[in-house]
Amino acid sequence: MCGIFGVIGKQISKELAWTCVDKIKHRGPDGRGLWQEGDVTLGHRRLAIMDLSEHGAQPMKDESGRYLLVYNGEIYNFLEIRAELEAKGYRFFSDCDSEVILNAYIEWGKACQDKFNGMWAFAVYDRKKRELFLSRDRFGVKPLYYTFDGTFLAFASEMKALMPLITVRANRSLVCDPKRILYYESTKECVIEGIERIPAGTCAFYDGKELKTEKWWNTLDHLVEVPETYEEQVEKLRELFLDACKLRMRSDVTIGTALSGGLDSSATICAMAHLAASDPEERMNKDWQHAYVATFPNTTMDESVYAKQVTDYLGIPATFTKIDPAGIVDKIDEFLYLFEDIYLTSPIPMMLLYGSLYKHGTYVTIDGHGADELFGGYTFDFIHALKDAKTKEEKDWILTAYVDSFPKDGSNIALKSASKSAVYRGYLKRRLRDFLKKGEEPYRQVRAKDDERYRRMDTLNRILYVSSHETILPTLLRNYDRYSMANSVEIRMPFMDYRIVTYALSLDYRAKIHGGFSKAIIRDAIAPYMPKEIAYRKTKIGFNTPIVEWMQGPLKEYFSDIIASQEFQNCDLIDAAKVRGMVDGVIHDPKASFAMGENAWSALYPYLWERAVLKHA
Repeated sequence: MCGIFGVIGKQISKELAWTCVDKIKHRGPDGRGLWQEGDVTLGHRRLAIMDLSEHGAQPMKDESGRYLLVYNGEIYNFLEIRAELEAKGYRFFSDCDSEVILNAYIEWGKACQDKFNGMWAFAVYDRKKRELFLSRDRFGVKPLYYTFDGTFLAFASEMKALMPLITVRANRSLVCDPKRILYYESTKECVIEGIERIPAGTCAFYDGKELKTEKWWNTLDHLVEVPETYEEQVEKLRELFLDACKLRMRSDVTIGTALSGGLDSSATICAMAHLAASDPEERMNKDWQHAYVATFPNTTMDESVYAKQVTDYLGIPATFTKIDPAGIVDKIDEFLYLFEDIYLTSPIPMMLLYGSLYKHGTYVTIDGHGADELFGGYTFDFIHALKDAKTKEEKDWILTAYVDSFPKDGSNIALKSASKSAVYRGYLKRRLRDFLKKGEEPYRQVRAKDDERYRRMDTLNRILYVSSHETILPTLLRNYDRYSMANSVEIRMPFMDYRIVTYALSLDYRAKIHGGFSKAIIRDAIAPYMPKEIAYRKTKIGFNTPIVEWMQGPLKEYFSDIIASQEFQNCDLIDAAKVRGMVDGVIHDPKASFAMGENAWSALYPYLWERAVLKHA
């Protein structure tokens, strides 16, 4: 896991090159490298995970010296690909996946991407052809940005590394519109004018004149046949998930888990425990017993009691990190600069949690991200399965799962009415409202809507496809890359194994909402290795910021000072009077809901972003 940078077609000084590379030094504190030849520059910051020796340093040349690689990510099945290449006569001088990527590209060209099981953004430069190849993984777990003005191309892992090369201006259409926050990450459009991203599952060639991009992966091309019975479907998911975890436990440094106490992260660490006790593979790191738990004392977001049930069940220690915003007010701008994008909620809890991992010597974390978007974990998604429910029992399963997902404590995230009939009436009203609004906002239109394979999916799977490929999940993958890499920590996500993604979207909705449980197939697949009370716990809170409690408590002065400042008043990215009213409303309303707090933060964010990112560029 690292940070990459490159310029093709423009000669830049070594000093400027290092400036750009070191803008992303947090992504790679273990080493840095630079290669320049004429109008070509390749740079790298290294976070050493596999083969900690200098043999894994980058930019990396192949044996002939013709090809050079800069790479960020992990190829989990690199041992199997390496064996295939060795059988073809390739020699290896390191024990890392970087050299496997380089030789795989030399052997198979762009077809090498199909062989990789992992997350990546990499560039290979061919000195003989003077041609650059860029590649991004199937689902965009690893970021890849570029700027291209027709004369030169520059690329990097984060936008901040490209800013010294361009005039930095906000893309106002994105930054000033909170409604678009979940809709742009899966596109080329970025919050900085003149910078674009290579979308997920896309590669590109640049020959010094023309940049040609090509979509190399489409999940709809890879949907699979699933077993007929639910029991067989459960067994198949168990097999896939255990293997995905096993591959992701390959590491030469300590591994752990950011554990919330919810189903997905708990399933992950429990699967790791099972594998460590039962699988003899040598490259699977057995030093996995490191659970990191964020605590939010006296707030609705605290789930530490459930996380402790998991660690007690496994007999391992847990590191509890109290998320106290009062102690890091002076770091909020730094966090936002490192995050560099815009989002609905504060990055503080996640930044502090992954900082705790690094502080305690855990540099790889295997987490549960992706399960909600693929298997129907969000109430606002799976309620739409009602459209396809044929029997009273099926409808009751869905409504039961919905009602039971919310806490019954009267908090600001609880349901106002917990009756199934009220929920059903609300669902019908939302369907009518959505139908009347249909097509009014171009950015909300589903890009896969004309694909027959998408159209054949049931209602829930269509929603989950959009959530996992166009809206929520692409945004969360970006966010967690920033939260972790800001702290020099690598996140691995077994639910994002492409075999699980294609399987999940091939399953009927009844495998996901089953017996009154959401994500039922995950629960039933991993329950043999988990505490039953966690596997079948229905209440869902999620890893969020308790923004209302913070705005009314430890950060009240921080927010009050901001909306009273002249700098805030003068910011032309916001309607200062409107935003002041929203923030002030949350601060002084004892009944403020989580949605009110989230909306206030989203409205304020452009000002905070300008202060932290634009003025830091």
